[in-house]
Amino acid sequence: MSRFVLITPNADFDSRVRLALAGSLPGGLQTFPFVNPSDPGELFAKLDQQRPEVLILGPDVPVDDALRLATIFDVQLSELSIILVGEPDPDFLLLAMRAGIRDVLSPHADAAQIRVMLERACQSFASKNRSAAVQQPDAPRGLVIGVFSPKGGVGKTTIATNIAIGLGQVAPMSVVIVDLDLQFGDVASGLYLHPEHTVTDAVSSAASHDSLVLKAFLTVHPGNIYALCAPRSPEEADNITPEQVTHLLGQLAEQFQYVIVDTAPGLPEVGLAAMEQCTDIVWVTAMDVPSIRGLRSGLEILRRLDLQPETRHVVLNLADSASGLSVQDVEATIGAPVDISIPRSKAVAFSTNRGIPVLQEGRKDPAVKGLRQLVERFDPAWRARAKRKLHRRVVVQ
Repeated sequence: MSRFVLITPNADFDSRVRLALAGSLPGGLQTFPFVNPSDPGELFAKLDQQRPEVLILGPDVPVDDALRLATIFDVQLSELSIILVGEPDPDFLLLAMRAGIRDVLSPHADAAQIRVMLERACQSFASKNRSAAVQQPDAPRGLVIGVFSPKGGVGKTTIATNIAIGLGQVAPMSVVIVDLDLQFGDVASGLYLHPEHTVTDAVSSAASHDSLVLKAFLTVHPGNIYALCAPRSPEEADNITPEQVTHLLGQLAEQFQYVIVDTAPGLPEVGLAAMEQCTDIVWVTAMDVPSIRGLRSGLEILRRLDLQPETRHVVLNLADSASGLSVQDVEATIGAPVDISIPRSKAVAFSTNRGIPVLQEGRKDPAVKGLRQLVERFDPAWRARAKRKLHRRVVVQ
């Protein structure tokens, strides 16, 4: 069994690691000169028998590639101890810590120093593995939060991306946003991303059978979240089935604390399949008659289909007291209470055009307050508070 895995093209460092292990630490070492940071799943396909305890990102591995690999493996295999070989300057140490790296080792370390580092890493693995074994039977699936609207143009993607960013501040690297507006999705532009992989890759046979491969297809965002963006061309959407979407969301819910799903306007088959997997539904409507009537029709259809989520949140977006409508008018029309009001805001419009969600910038704005109230509704602590009312009357300014 390969207890240790080393990634480096540096033969001298490989020799020092093997010397450090000889007669001291049981378990074999496998060395790979290179691992594609866009497809780390291939590493485990080449390993013999069980997964390793310690991963060493050695000399001559580009820093950006090393940090990307470390971030992915920290999420995929939380028990794995990761050691990065590099010069320990303060800025580098901060980046390493954020990527989930346990220790930084000097590239000039001798065999004795390497042995001490590997022993500590093995002890850390054993400790985390025991904790995981105790917690695993009770580990719940993550929340799957679907953002829906029967009508387009109501700010649905803006709401979805801000929910993801807000939850990324609560649970860093435990959030993934999925763009299921398969033909014309805007999550990539809303987060200013240029993804190498999309939903098309994530529903492939390889990804559907291996969560390691699936996670390699996710795009890391600076807001401490992952994103799975819509296909590059509308034609690719025709090849993605509701059954594949169901399986995909189930996989992600097993790996992440929060799965945010941005959907296409209306109730397409893929959207209904996603809704069946959701623990929470966020209904978004603007403060205009067509949007409100569209939401009423959508809710009526779902009632007839008996397709109701576990928890519902109605968001009145672009709210404006000068629109000629009141909250009471909206609630009377849709037959449900409005939970969150987000006022019309130039700051939100500006941030959307820049591809930087307003919650990522930390601005002070009335719309930011509404968005944070929405994010708070998915915090387990908020849900557990005694006498907390899920639906409360909102005020439009």
